[in-house]
Amino acid sequence: MKLYICWSTGGSAHHDCHKAHQALVDAGHSPDVVKARGQEHLPTFLQRKVRRDVHALTGSYFVPVLVLDDGTFINKPDDIVAWADANPAR
Repeated sequence: MKLYICWSTGGSAHHDCHKAHQALVDAGHSPDVVKARGQEHLPTFLQRKVRRDVHALTGSYFVPVLVLDDGTFINKPDDIVAWADANPAR
């Protein structure tokens, strides 16, 4: 599984990337973390490659995005947290 984040997984509990990463770790997962950097509101030509990859997958430049091993993705932070809670690592 991959977790696309903005700049880091640090920060406070209200930061979406931190919240998603922490929920996955708390559930026993070790996602590959991919830093997308940049900002979702920039025009396409200013987006970094990783953000363009996120956009190609989801239709949005917004992160965090969790990509599961089967290729499905979750691109809303609260949905990532809910998925982690419902799917602890074995």
